[in-house]
Amino acid sequence: MRKELLLALTVLLAGCSVPVFGGPDHPAEPSGEDTIGWENGYWYDDPVSVTTDDGLNESEREAVTARTMARVEQIRDREFTETVPVEVISRAEYRNRSRGNGGSGGPPADPWNDQVWESLLLIGEDEGSSEAIQGTLSTSVQGFYSPSRDRIVVVSPTETPQVDRTTLAHELVHALQDQQFGLTGSPETQDRQLSRDGVVEGEANYVQALYQRRCDGQWDCIERPDRSGGGGGGGSSLNPGLFTVIIQPYATGPAFVDSVYGEGGWDAVDALHENVPDSTEQVIHPDRYPDEKPENVSVPDRSNEEWNRFDHDPVADTVGEASIFATMYHNNQTDAGRYSYQSEPSEGWAGDSVVPYQNESGGGGYVWVSTWDSEEDAREFARAYRAALVEEHGATQPRANVYVVPEESPFADAFRITRSGDTVRIVNGPTVDDLSAIHRPR
Repeated sequence: MRKELLLALTVLLAGCSVPVFGGPDHPAEPSGEDTIGWENGYWYDDPVSVTTDDGLNESEREAVTARTMARVEQIRDREFTETVPVEVISRAEYRNRSRGNGGSGGPPADPWNDQVWESLLLIGEDEGSSEAIQGTLSTSVQGFYSPSRDRIVVVSPTETPQVDRTTLAHELVHALQDQQFGLTGSPETQDRQLSRDGVVEGEANYVQALYQRRCDGQWDCIERPDRSGGGGGGGSSLNPGLFTVIIQPYATGPAFVDSVYGEGGWDAVDALHENVPDSTEQVIHPDRYPDEKPENVSVPDRSNEEWNRFDHDPVADTVGEASIFATMYHNNQTDAGRYSYQSEPSEGWAGDSVVPYQNESGGGGYVWVSTWDSEEDAREFARAYRAALVEEHGATQPRANVYVVPEESPFADAFRITRSGDTVRIVNGPTVDDLSAIHRPR
């Protein structure tokens, strides 16, 4: 997974607990330097004189940024300690910068992560995971905050430098989080990265939605730009399965944050930054936070001399309930809504580990062991995964528990799928013979 997930998605918070804000009751100037609701000469309810049709020039952008900071403070009841610079670039420029980070040949290959995404049946062998991640982000990113550079970059939907007020508010929440709690570092596994982002992005989307509500009924806000043009820069290279995984914190995080806010207000939300959820299961099912901890799943090495684990720290990844839901959704094994993140085959997840393998000739494989709350949950997952191989990727079954996906599929490989009680073990390799070489059966 990419360390910084940079999407901004507007969510509807129907039925959520909404903080109550007071009306305007303040002097023309604050009595002290650090006053919530006032930034760089603007109160949160002050007007700004800007023209949005031709984009925002530097002085207009500074005025809009100052007032938006004051408004984020007013909603979040937290003070910015520093002014946040805002840069506006086009979609084409963002794509050029993204490609530049990986050199002229694109992003560097990541064969370890390739196997993790292959296990989910979301990124096949016809597309590397680094390439898919870069392509999906360059198509969908609306803005991002960079902790290392302490600045916000907004991707304009047009060639003129226009700023979406909700994107700016969202990214300013990240700047506020960084100033108050710190946003450096990243968890080791995919599931823990997503669960941490359930707090970081969930809070930002929660505040963003509250901001938009105020614009709809109480505040005078700048017009939002028309996004129908897309901002230029070429066609889409978005991987829909990958996008479903990446967007999970933005889709389910606000409801998780709202449940915490409903219990203890902003103080309880503050505490989330010190006690982040342990899994996407807890973000998807807020009633399971903080008590339902994921199980640690170990995978013994049973490979022969032809196959070995990657020299990678950690040696295994944990994909978690959100990513398994995406597998089921994009392989037509659930009728659940795309952004519900709840399905029978992914429900009951208790823990998992995916260990990628490689051989000297460049072949790849993996061992994926998952544990479930019950035997029935494990049976449901194994049944759905087998069905995905057969129904969606044309797999044949040459022997019991072994499946072979034909060469025309991007997931052309051999699979051994076994269940023992509440545990499911999936072994993958290029050929049927490689399965025992990668992970010898007991």
